[in-house]
Amino acid sequence: MDLSLLSRLNEERAHRRAAVLVTDLQTHTQRLVFESEIARDPLSALLSDALRMGKSGVVETEGHKVFLTVQAPVLRIIAIGAVHISQALVPMAKQLGHDVIIVDPREAFASPERFPDVAVHAEWPDLVLPKLGADRYTAFLMLTHDPKIDDAALNFALKSHAFYIGALGSRKTHGKRIERLQALGFDEQAIKRIQAPIGLNIGAISPAEIALSILGEITAKLRLKPDGAKIGN
Repeated sequence: MDLSLLSRLNEERAHRRAAVLVTDLQTHTQRLVFESEIARDPLSALLSDALRMGKSGVVETEGHKVFLTVQAPVLRIIAIGAVHISQALVPMAKQLGHDVIIVDPREAFASPERFPDVAVHAEWPDLVLPKLGADRYTAFLMLTHDPKIDDAALNFALKSHAFYIGALGSRKTHGKRIERLQALGFDEQAIKRIQAPIGLNIGAISPAEIALSILGEITAKLRLKPDGAKIGN
Protein backbone atom coordinates (compact mmCIF):
# COMPACT_ATOMS: atom_id res chain seq x y z
CA MET A 1 0.00 0.00 0.00
CA ASP A 2 1.12 3.53 -0.77
CA LEU A 3 2.47 5.10 2.41
CA SER A 4 0.40 8.24 1.94
CA LEU A 5 -2.78 6.13 1.78
CA LEU A 6 -1.72 4.23 4.88
CA SER A 7 -1.08 7.49 6.71
CA ARG A 8 -4.51 8.84 5.76
CA LEU A 9 -6.16 5.56 6.73
CA ASN A 10 -4.46 5.62 10.12
CA GLU A 11 -5.58 9.21 10.63
CA GLU A 12 -9.19 8.26 9.96
CA ARG A 13 -8.88 5.32 12.37
CA ALA A 14 -7.48 7.58 15.08
CA HIS A 15 -10.48 9.91 14.73
CA ARG A 16 -13.04 7.06 14.67
CA ARG A 17 -14.05 7.81 11.08
CA ALA A 18 -14.91 5.09 8.60
CA ALA A 19 -13.21 4.66 5.22
CA VAL A 20 -12.95 2.11 2.44
CA LEU A 21 -9.75 1.31 0.55
CA VAL A 22 -10.61 0.36 -3.04
CA THR A 23 -8.04 -1.85 -4.82
CA ASP A 24 -8.52 -2.58 -8.52
CA LEU A 25 -7.43 -6.20 -8.88
CA GLN A 26 -6.60 -5.75 -12.58
CA THR A 27 -4.62 -2.52 -12.53
CA HIS A 28 -3.55 -2.83 -8.85
CA THR A 29 -4.33 0.84 -8.36
CA GLN A 30 -5.70 1.96 -5.01
CA ARG A 31 -7.77 4.85 -3.74
CA LEU A 32 -9.23 5.73 -0.36
CA VAL A 33 -12.89 6.70 -0.04
CA PHE A 34 -13.95 8.47 3.14
CA GLU A 35 -17.42 7.83 4.52
CA SER A 36 -18.42 11.43 3.84
CA GLU A 37 -17.58 10.94 0.13
CA ILE A 38 -19.34 7.62 -0.49
CA ALA A 39 -22.61 9.12 -1.74
CA ARG A 40 -20.74 10.87 -4.57
CA ASP A 41 -18.55 7.91 -5.53
CA PRO A 42 -19.20 5.86 -8.71
CA LEU A 43 -19.25 2.73 -6.52
CA SER A 44 -21.51 4.29 -3.90
CA ALA A 45 -23.99 1.40 -3.66
CA LEU A 46 -21.25 -1.21 -3.27
CA LEU A 47 -19.28 0.92 -0.82
CA SER A 48 -22.36 1.66 1.28
CA ASP A 49 -23.25 -2.02 1.52
CA ALA A 50 -19.70 -3.02 2.43
CA LEU A 51 -19.45 -0.32 5.09
CA ARG A 52 -22.87 -1.08 6.54
CA MET A 53 -21.89 -4.74 6.95
CA GLY A 54 -18.39 -3.85 8.12
CA LYS A 55 -17.05 -6.56 5.83
CA SER A 56 -14.12 -6.47 3.42
CA GLY A 57 -14.16 -8.51 0.23
CA VAL A 58 -14.14 -8.75 -3.56
CA VAL A 59 -16.95 -7.17 -5.59
CA GLU A 60 -17.43 -6.95 -9.33
CA THR A 61 -18.24 -3.76 -11.17
CA GLU A 62 -18.39 -3.03 -14.89
CA GLY A 63 -16.78 -6.34 -15.78
CA HIS A 64 -13.79 -6.24 -13.44
CA LYS A 65 -13.14 -6.96 -9.79
CA VAL A 66 -12.09 -4.69 -6.98
CA PHE A 67 -11.25 -5.49 -3.38
CA LEU A 68 -12.92 -3.31 -0.75
CA THR A 69 -10.99 -3.03 2.51
CA VAL A 70 -13.44 -1.69 5.06
CA GLN A 71 -12.29 0.24 8.08
CA ALA A 72 -15.13 0.97 10.48
CA PRO A 73 -14.77 2.11 14.09
CA VAL A 74 -15.69 -0.30 16.88
CA LEU A 75 -19.30 0.31 17.85
CA ARG A 76 -19.50 2.05 21.21
CA ILE A 77 -22.49 1.67 23.51
CA ILE A 78 -22.99 4.26 26.23
CA ALA A 79 -25.48 2.89 28.75
CA ILE A 80 -27.03 5.48 31.03
CA GLY A 81 -27.87 3.49 34.12
CA ALA A 82 -25.87 0.91 36.05
CA VAL A 83 -28.91 -1.35 36.26
CA HIS A 84 -29.63 -5.07 35.89
CA ILE A 85 -30.27 -4.68 32.16
CA SER A 86 -26.82 -3.12 31.75
CA GLN A 87 -25.25 -5.98 33.68
CA ALA A 88 -26.87 -8.49 31.33
CA LEU A 89 -26.03 -6.43 28.25
CA VAL A 90 -22.29 -6.01 28.87
CA PRO A 91 -21.16 -9.62 28.23
CA MET A 92 -23.47 -9.94 25.20
CA ALA A 93 -22.14 -6.70 23.71
CA LYS A 94 -18.55 -7.82 24.29
CA GLN A 95 -19.23 -11.05 22.40
CA LEU A 96 -20.42 -8.92 19.50
CA GLY A 97 -17.17 -6.95 19.60
CA HIS A 98 -18.68 -3.73 20.95
CA ASP A 99 -17.25 -1.41 23.58
CA VAL A 100 -19.52 -0.51 26.50
CA ILE A 101 -19.38 2.49 28.82
CA ILE A 102 -21.59 2.77 31.90
CA VAL A 103 -22.68 6.20 33.16
CA ASP A 104 -24.66 6.61 36.38
CA PRO A 105 -24.21 9.24 39.12
CA ARG A 106 -25.43 6.75 41.76
CA GLU A 107 -22.17 5.42 43.15
CA ALA A 108 -23.88 2.49 44.86
CA PHE A 109 -24.81 1.16 41.41
CA ALA A 110 -21.92 2.40 39.26
CA SER A 111 -19.13 0.37 40.79
CA PRO A 112 -16.31 -1.77 39.38
CA GLU A 113 -17.60 -4.67 41.48
CA ARG A 114 -20.90 -4.69 39.59
CA PHE A 115 -19.27 -3.95 36.22
CA PRO A 116 -15.80 -5.53 36.07
CA ASP A 117 -13.63 -4.85 33.02
CA VAL A 118 -15.91 -2.04 31.81
CA ALA A 119 -15.42 1.73 31.86
CA VAL A 120 -17.73 3.02 34.61
CA HIS A 121 -18.36 6.72 35.23
CA ALA A 122 -20.16 7.55 38.48
CA GLU A 123 -20.97 11.05 37.25
CA TRP A 124 -23.95 13.00 35.98
CA PRO A 125 -24.40 12.61 32.20
CA ASP A 126 -24.25 16.33 31.48
CA LEU A 127 -20.77 16.42 33.02
CA VAL A 128 -19.22 13.25 31.62
CA LEU A 129 -20.79 12.90 28.14
CA PRO A 130 -19.11 16.00 26.65
CA LYS A 131 -15.78 14.46 27.69
CA LEU A 132 -16.66 11.08 26.17
CA GLY A 133 -18.06 12.53 22.95
CA ALA A 134 -20.31 10.75 20.44
CA ASP A 135 -20.00 9.93 16.76
CA ARG A 136 -21.82 7.98 14.03
CA TYR A 137 -20.72 4.71 15.66
CA THR A 138 -22.11 5.51 19.10
CA ALA A 139 -25.33 4.11 20.57
CA PHE A 140 -27.02 5.62 23.63
CA LEU A 141 -29.22 3.60 25.98
CA MET A 142 -31.34 5.41 28.58
CA LEU A 143 -32.06 2.81 31.24
CA THR A 144 -32.51 4.47 34.65
CA HIS A 145 -36.25 5.29 34.57
CA ASP A 146 -35.19 8.54 36.27
CA PRO A 147 -35.86 11.68 34.18
CA LYS A 148 -33.23 13.62 36.13
CA ILE A 149 -30.59 11.25 34.74
CA ASP A 150 -32.01 10.07 31.42
CA ASP A 151 -33.17 13.49 30.21
CA ALA A 152 -29.74 15.01 30.75
CA ALA A 153 -28.26 12.25 28.60
CA LEU A 154 -30.96 12.62 25.95
CA ASN A 155 -30.26 16.34 25.76
CA PHE A 156 -26.69 15.49 24.79
CA ALA A 157 -27.44 12.47 22.59
CA LEU A 158 -30.03 14.24 20.44
CA LYS A 159 -27.50 16.96 19.61
CA SER A 160 -24.91 14.37 18.59
CA HIS A 161 -24.41 12.20 15.48
CA ALA A 162 -25.12 8.98 17.41
CA PHE A 163 -26.67 6.39 15.09
CA TYR A 164 -28.90 4.90 17.79
CA ILE A 165 -30.74 6.38 20.76
CA GLY A 166 -33.04 4.18 22.83
CA ALA A 167 -34.99 4.84 26.00
CA LEU A 168 -36.58 2.44 28.46
CA GLY A 169 -40.20 2.94 29.49
CA SER A 170 -43.80 2.47 28.41
CA ARG A 171 -45.54 4.52 25.74
CA LYS A 172 -47.15 6.57 28.51
CA THR A 173 -43.72 7.21 30.04
CA HIS A 174 -42.38 8.19 26.63
CA GLY A 175 -45.28 10.57 26.10
CA LYS A 176 -44.26 12.49 29.21
CA ARG A 177 -40.65 12.33 28.04
CA ILE A 178 -41.64 13.92 24.74
CA GLU A 179 -43.32 16.79 26.58
CA ARG A 180 -40.17 17.44 28.59
CA LEU A 181 -37.97 17.33 25.48
CA GLN A 182 -40.29 19.71 23.63
CA ALA A 183 -39.99 22.10 26.55
CA LEU A 184 -36.21 21.93 26.03
CA GLY A 185 -36.69 22.98 22.40
CA PHE A 186 -36.43 19.66 20.54
CA ASP A 187 -38.72 19.33 17.53
CA GLU A 188 -40.64 16.29 16.30
CA GLN A 189 -37.94 15.21 13.86
CA ALA A 190 -35.28 15.16 16.57
CA ILE A 191 -37.48 13.31 19.06
CA LYS A 192 -38.32 10.65 16.46
CA ARG A 193 -34.68 9.54 16.63
CA ILE A 194 -35.46 7.96 20.01
CA GLN A 195 -36.38 4.28 19.92
CA ALA A 196 -39.01 3.98 22.65
CA PRO A 197 -39.95 1.63 24.09
CA ILE A 198 -36.37 0.50 23.63
CA GLY A 199 -35.55 -2.80 21.91
CA LEU A 200 -37.22 -5.10 19.42
CA ASN A 201 -40.71 -6.28 20.31
CA ILE A 202 -39.94 -9.88 21.26
CA GLY A 203 -42.00 -10.03 24.43
CA ALA A 204 -38.92 -9.52 26.59
CA ILE A 205 -39.47 -9.67 30.35
CA SER A 206 -36.22 -10.43 32.18
CA PRO A 207 -33.19 -8.10 32.16
CA ALA A 208 -31.33 -10.55 29.89
CA GLU A 209 -34.22 -10.71 27.42
CA ILE A 210 -34.50 -6.92 27.36
CA ALA A 211 -30.75 -6.65 26.80
CA LEU A 212 -31.07 -9.12 23.92
CA SER A 213 -33.90 -7.09 22.36
CA ILE A 214 -31.83 -3.90 22.65
CA LEU A 215 -28.78 -5.42 21.00
CA GLY A 216 -31.00 -6.85 18.27
CA GLU A 217 -32.42 -3.40 17.56
CA ILE A 218 -28.94 -1.84 17.56
CA THR A 219 -27.74 -4.51 15.11
CA ALA A 220 -30.71 -3.93 12.82
CA LYS A 221 -30.09 -0.18 12.85
CA LEU A 222 -26.43 -0.75 12.07
CA ARG A 223 -26.71 -3.45 9.40
CA LEU A 224 -30.01 -3.01 7.55
CA LYS A 225 -30.56 -0.56 4.73
CA PRO A 226 -32.64 2.53 5.58
CA ASP A 227 -35.70 0.89 4.03
CA GLY A 228 -35.27 -2.13 6.30
CA ALA A 229 -34.14 -4.47 3.52
CA LYS A 230 -31.24 -6.80 4.00
CA ILE A 231 -27.99 -6.11 2.15
CA GLY A 232 -28.16 -7.64 -1.29
CA ASN A 233 -31.96 -7.37 -1.56
